[in-house]
Amino acid sequence: MQDNNSSSFPTSAGILLGLGLGAFFDGIVFHQLLQWHHMLSGWYPLNSIDNIRLNTTWDGIFHSAAYVLLLTGLYGVWQRAHRRELRWSSWHCLGTMLLGWGIFNLVEGVINHEILRLHQVNETVPEGHRVFWDIGFLLWGATMAVIGATMARAGAQEGEHAEGSLQAR
Repeated sequence: MQDNNSSSFPTSAGILLGLGLGAFFDGIVFHQLLQWHHMLSGWYPLNSIDNIRLNTTWDGIFHSAAYVLLLTGLYGVWQRAHRRELRWSSWHCLGTMLLGWGIFNLVEGVINHEILRLHQVNETVPEGHRVFWDIGFLLWGATMAVIGATMARAGAQEGEHAEGSLQAR
């Protein structure tokens, strides 16, 4: 998916916004509210003050990266918003954000949960059940990515049809 139509919603900015929103959701809901895991809790369990401090610091670094993703996405939207011929589709906007969020879940789930084992989605359940939470997280990400890509494609086509009808006038 490219930003080939200069008057449509910027796909790359939407994906960056979705990546940032996915990261913030993960950090706020899973790390802070539910306290299921922290950034490095698979390597440094929360069994000492030093490990809690280390995990809290890395949670903050993770949130800082999420913030940068959101700011970069907003900058992309802002740059495109200055063009007069701008015709955005809500489907394209929401679709690219869902796609970015889904990509976040897939990349974070495969790399952090399965390959590096930095943490698992739910470390409060027995060890043998954690894989089911990890699989659910990956399926959720894949579902969001597919739905988002479908919505973005439909929105981009909607924008092309609208542009074509305006040019025919």
